[in-house]
Amino acid sequence: MLTRLFISTLLMSASATCAWAERLSAADVLGPAAVAPLDHPQPPARLIVDAPLAGPLRKGAVFIQYRAENLRIEPVFGPEALKITPRIGHIHVIVDDNPWHWADTSGEPVILVGLPVGPHKVTIILADPTHKPIDSKTVTFNVPVQIVPH
Repeated sequence: MLTRLFISTLLMSASATCAWAERLSAADVLGPAAVAPLDHPQPPARLIVDAPLAGPLRKGAVFIQYRAENLRIEPVFGPEALKITPRIGHIHVIVDDNPWHWADTSGEPVILVGLPVGPHKVTIILADPTHKPIDSKTVTFNVPVQIVPH
């Protein structure tokens, strides 16, 4: 008898909970849709670049952390990608004013190894999907002489 009463109470409670949960919309549970079109202009994209991390630099490795504001770093290119909202793009990296550069879409820190001892300069350019520059920052640093322990 006690078991029957317990099961009956449990079932009534579960059905009341289910009825309440069924009244919740997807937006009530998940919040606003992340893919809804923007109803206002996007703020300008901006690039923030930190100085190389000191620890790895002492060992000759250059780790440069960066982030983009109001732009997602994605591996999507071409004129049609300009229509994507929120805005997407990628970075270009130039080392020591070389005439060549590379594009990166990882969103991970820029890591350089094997640079000779001495002063260096790295320019990171935030670009849209058609490679048009949006913002850029340059960091300068010195790769120190490596002391090899005996």
